[in-house]
Amino acid sequence: MVGIHKSGEKVRRFILDHVATHERDIVAFTCKELGITRQAVSRHLALIAKQGSITVEGTTRKRYLLAPELSWTREYAVEPPLSEDVVWRTDIAGRLGTLPDNVMAIWQYGFTEMFNNAIDHSGSTKIVVSIQRTAVFSEVMISDRGEGIFRKIQRELGLLDERHALLELAKGKLTTDPKRHTGEGIFFSSRMFDEFAILSGGVYFSHEYNKPEDWILERKNPASGTVVFMKLFNNSARTVKMVFDEFSSGDDYGFNKTIVPVSLARYGAELLVSRSQAKRLIARIDRFKTVIFDFEGVSEIGQAFADEIFRVFQNEHPEIQLLSINALPTVVQMIHRAQRGDVVPEEKVP
Repeated sequence: MVGIHKSGEKVRRFILDHVATHERDIVAFTCKELGITRQAVSRHLALIAKQGSITVEGTTRKRYLLAPELSWTREYAVEPPLSEDVVWRTDIAGRLGTLPDNVMAIWQYGFTEMFNNAIDHSGSTKIVVSIQRTAVFSEVMISDRGEGIFRKIQRELGLLDERHALLELAKGKLTTDPKRHTGEGIFFSSRMFDEFAILSGGVYFSHEYNKPEDWILERKNPASGTVVFMKLFNNSARTVKMVFDEFSSGDDYGFNKTIVPVSLARYGAELLVSRSQAKRLIARIDRFKTVIFDFEGVSEIGQAFADEIFRVFQNEHPEIQLLSINALPTVVQMIHRAQRGDVVPEEKVP
């Protein structure tokens, strides 16, 4: 009987883990994947529905939906003694429910970092926090009506526009207040969660854990303020240490490795061909020991662009390891050409 009970728990966990992507065919999908009968799956679905973890819509063609276990929102006034650790301890931790220690540690890191950013940097008088929790995942959204994170970075660092600010933010070690912040919070938070997104001004930044690239969309009607969205599966095996270890090394766990999304150096459909574009891409990377250029979404690069990074910069900084991932053969060929030292002429300035 114990074995049957455990088997039933595994079936119900499988259903819960996949029902969000198989709302209308979860019965057939579970039968196929687990090799059990439709009657058995239906019994498990009925039990899960009775427990309140899913809801059922329709009669003949049923649709199964994850049921919200919690939907909570609160607005905070940005004034002393508001602090991220107190809000976490008194309002957030308990509402996330009984989660594994590693999952709670990720939530504590991500929430306190993002809430503190809103307090210290947004210039907003209000911060709104929302929590949505199901039996499978939890979501937290933190929003303010301040200047906007990308706009502030652009203004204080004298960058071209909000897209340029996003490129710098994606590299890590970026802060407008170095006396109080290391610039690591957003970088590591974006890599701890299954989904992490920032919506601010005219730019939307998103990073998903199972996808290597960061990407952006530009909005036609920019809005003020910043919205940070975080989502994490309740049974995630990820730990804070795993993420830090991926980008750190040494006894002091120094943050010395970064991944640079090359596509963020591009505007619209333009090609990456110039030294100016390359210089924008490699700004501040001399703060790291290992730099990985992610060429996802980049079909080709120009000779001058490659030369500036993989010959000129590399010769000036031989102690920094430059690597590339997701590069198409045409891109790899251009990188190898630059590394061989096939010099190309400087750009002509009109």
